[in-house]
Amino acid sequence: ELAVGNTVRRVLHIIKEEDISFTAVGIEGLSVTAVSDDECDSGNDDRPTLSAAVLASHARNALRAPSLQTLLDDIPVSTALSHSSSSAGDSDGKTGDKSLKTRKLKHDVIAAIGDLIEEIDTCYDQISEQAVEHIHQNEVILTLGRSRTVKEFLYAAKEKKRSFRVFVAEGAPRYQGHALAKELVEKGIQTTVITDSAVFAMISRVNMVIVGVHAIMANGGVIAPVGMNMVALAAQRHAVPFVVVAGSHKLCPLYPHNPEVLLNELKSPSDLLDFGEFSNCMNFSTQDGTPLLNVANPTFDYVPPKLVSLFITDT
Repeated sequence: ELAVGNTVRRVLHIIKEEDISFTAVGIEGLSVTAVSDDECDSGNDDRPTLSAAVLASHARNALRAPSLQTLLDDIPVSTALSHSSSSAGDSDGKTGDKSLKTRKLKHDVIAAIGDLIEEIDTCYDQISEQAVEHIHQNEVILTLGRSRTVKEFLYAAKEKKRSFRVFVAEGAPRYQGHALAKELVEKGIQTTVITDSAVFAMISRVNMVIVGVHAIMANGGVIAPVGMNMVALAAQRHAVPFVVVAGSHKLCPLYPHNPEVLLNELKSPSDLLDFGEFSNCMNFSTQDGTPLLNVANPTFDYVPPKLVSLFITDT
């Protein structure tokens, strides 16, 4: 799942940023002298003192990406600096200082990850706040499948007393559009369920297409439920805006070099055919051993950026 990969990248970035920030605080507390490492500082400054050469070496280490395997287990660089600046000390005190600083780093990382979780949880509300700016009175909206972001977006427009109608393409073969249609009706929104093959027939009556996606690629294209490219082509053919609503955590740094193959999954053929009814057909094969009947059930569709009219996100 591309969105999961995006979240993992954010978490790794948070860990590295917190470690670099923690290290920078330790470096700021050090004094720099021009003497060699063997000379002692007889000044009255109580702060740890290092030579410029040693400090520069530690600074280079701080800028180098740390190993994530030992980042939260080993002592931070700032602690190492403090230890290297002192020539003696209690071993128990050093162990306690290391444990204290490591716990603080872990606490900061966990707090930052908590902020990320809250950001993802509240993205629906931030996107929904923009609904009244895009959905106007007596509009007809088309969507495909089931998307929580789209659902909350339509709910928000309804709560602002907008009167509109929604066409929901059922999203075969999993028919998630049926569940979305039921949820919209429960909120008092006028809803019409249509088959996926009826999109071209109904698109001329639509003012706007609003859909959710699995991921937004680096080139502006989107990975969406299967059938979405057909909806986008129909919208372009009839000059209907194709609007994508998605949280910023779905922004992906990857490029779809071959989206039909590299970024797709094939679901079980049982979603399309009853094995008992078609078992005889599947047993027949050609002379080279390949079956005469093949079933393709892709999960995702790729919509190129030229077909997307607008992105609505939480940032």
